[in-house]
Amino acid sequence: MSSIRNALAESSELMGRIADSLPGKIEEVLQLILRALESGKKILIMGNGGSAADAQHMEAELVGRFKLERKAIPAISLTTNTSTLTAIGNDYSFERIFARQIEALAEKGDIVLGISTSGHSKNLILGFEAAKSTGAITVGLLGKDGGKIKDSVDISIIVPSDNTPRIQEAHITIIHILCEEIEKRMGKKA
Repeated sequence: MSSIRNALAESSELMGRIADSLPGKIEEVLQLILRALESGKKILIMGNGGSAADAQHMEAELVGRFKLERKAIPAISLTTNTSTLTAIGNDYSFERIFARQIEALAEKGDIVLGISTSGHSKNLILGFEAAKSTGAITVGLLGKDGGKIKDSVDISIIVPSDNTPRIQEAHITIIHILCEEIEKRMGKKA
């Protein structure tokens, strides 16, 4: 029972620190996304493992709906097409699975959002490099100290923890906040 209580307390403590330190960064990312969407651009989202599931979750909330009935918001999760992922992995390398898709899909002014608990995923780094070459805006949703990715993106939100499950919990909370705010603000204009 004490380990369960400790996990809940650790999660709560981290959320408290985030509430004190990250609202400005989240608002900054939100404003970038809103400007892009208002200009007719889209959001491309990528991640590995649990972060791949979070990328899919975010895309579903935007294309479908989060809470409000409104116009669909253009978002693509780069983690969902197994034929594309395995073809690129086989023909190029696993490290190129996001970069190749971004080369095909990203346009100047789009948002490319990558999710990584470690901040060191080579396939995200290469994806961000491809995004920058198209003129897309790059956003990292990261953990720990932000790793190498924090230096390869235009803006990052870094969850200050070394505990991967707690980072993932914070990431999904931040994703929900972004989706809710995007929906509220875009819904008024739809």
